Amino acid sequence: MRKSSRSIMFILLAVALTFALAACSGGSDSKSSSAGGKGSDAKKEVTLDYLWFTDGIEGDVMKGIIADYQKENPHVKINLIEVAYKDLQTKLKTMIAGGKPPALARMTDTGLFANQALDLTPYVGSVESFTSQFVDSIKPYYVVDNKIIAGPMDVTANGIIYNKTLFQKAGVQVPTSPDNVWTWDEFTAAVKQVMEKGGAKYGLVWDLTPHRWSTLLYQFGGSMISADGKKAAINSPEGVQALEYFVKLHNDGIIPKSVWLGSENPNNLFRSGTVAVHMAGNWMLSNYKDINNFEWGVTYMPKQKVRSSVPGGKYVMAFKGTGVEKEAAEFIKYLTSKEVNAKYNRDSLFISPRKDNAKLDYSFGKEMFEVFANELANTSELAANDWSRQEVVTKFSTDLKNNIIEAIAGKTSAKDALDKTAQLIDKAISEQGK
Repeated sequence: MRKSSRSIMFILLAVALTFALAACSGGSDSKSSSAGGKGSDAKKEVTLDYLWFTDGIEGDVMKGIIADYQKENPHVKINLIEVAYKDLQTKLKTMIAGGKPPALARMTDTGLFANQALDLTPYVGSVESFTSQFVDSIKPYYVVDNKIIAGPMDVTANGIIYNKTLFQKAGVQVPTSPDNVWTWDEFTAAVKQVMEKGGAKYGLVWDLTPHRWSTLLYQFGGSMISADGKKAAINSPEGVQALEYFVKLHNDGIIPKSVWLGSENPNNLFRSGTVAVHMAGNWMLSNYKDINNFEWGVTYMPKQKVRSSVPGGKYVMAFKGTGVEKEAAEFIKYLTSKEVNAKYNRDSLFISPRKDNAKLDYSFGKEMFEVFANELANTSELAANDWSRQEVVTKFSTDLKNNIIEAIAGKTSAKDALDKTAQLIDKAISEQGK
């Protein structure tokens, strides 16, 4: 009997010791690598390095969103690494070359890093279901070879800002609906009337950039590069007509030559109150907030063959080989969701790329943002197809600007200017990937 009791005690002691050891082992693992849950539900602690640049107030908005996300996901720490925009590409290339890409980066030129980007498709759903949430015209920026390489965060649009005071003085009513936008000839007649009866010195100022000029190109039905990306298209009949029209606006005195031939600042000219319209972009809304010597507003751009703006914007990209791909993709899914993306764009005074966020409750210029959003919704996909090919575009954009200047100066014809540009585009395409 005594022998039997001892056996039972030994057995009980062994069982207790086994459970104790097992408990000690699981606790150690959990403490060192898990948080945000208990037992089998615990999640691995991760840190996501997020390469970031700030244009204005959006950095503070993003920090607030990150704090909210970390509160909901205590196992995730997001480390915002802030760099100047001019240093972003160099910093990113260095990190990737060193085998230590960041988990995430805020991007404008997505095409340059398409090969290093994580394909988000397995994490955010099918390409069709994900892209259906966003304005169609920006798709080439973040879908490459049927892979989702980034998540859209905000978009920019080219558009026109006008001097309300001068238009009212001239008795000219601007389009108030996308259903009655002017043709280019109707627009030209209207601003001539503002010059004659409203006292405007110039009818229009146009930013000195190929990006802004290309707005006219797409409205006339042209593009810089063919839809399949294999050859230049800028010297098509539509492209030549667009440049000829642009030159005529200068020769007729509607656009001052001092901007494109003399580098005079169009912002300062518009601020002087002597210009009827500024062809710029939505980013100028916050810039012009302090104008108090006249009233101004936003109206719809003219059309020719089609309506079109030129989309730009910012994206968030995750990278391959980080070991935290799943967590990075989940954060992108959070950032691009309706409510979070609405907060980001409303508080930053940006335009949301989401179709269901076209009307946000901005603290300033709500109706003006809606006009820009409508421009984007009616933009040719050829625009993003061109400007998303940054590896090619950067090799000819300066020459394009100079060739346009030569045409305005009367030193070459519109056809010859664009033929020269087309040769450079074809050369850049042929060198791509070598």
